[in-house]
Amino acid sequence: MNNRDQESKYFRAKERVENIKKFYTSALSYVIFIGFLAGLNYWLNEWNYPWFLWAAFGWGIGLVFQGVKAFGFNPILGKNWEERKINELMQEEEEQTKWK
Repeated sequence: MNNRDQESKYFRAKERVENIKKFYTSALSYVIFIGFLAGLNYWLNEWNYPWFLWAAFGWGIGLVFQGVKAFGFNPILGKNWEERKINELMQEEEEQTKWK
């Protein structure tokens, strides 16, 4: 394995760690803020109308997408699909230039 591949893997791993760290920070903010909104909702009307759930649902959808991106879960294309596709296209290009 050459030095360029090592650097590339390092930078991809570093980016993934940063995305995971951002996800955990967002999840902690979500728990704290939604907890505050739930307490405020209870204090104002004792959950006769639980309006804080709208914020929890909306923010939760965004948090799910952020988690999918951070942890690389992609049920449609599978694991490492992007990397496999890049390698496939690079091999095709190499074969085309080899015969020219």
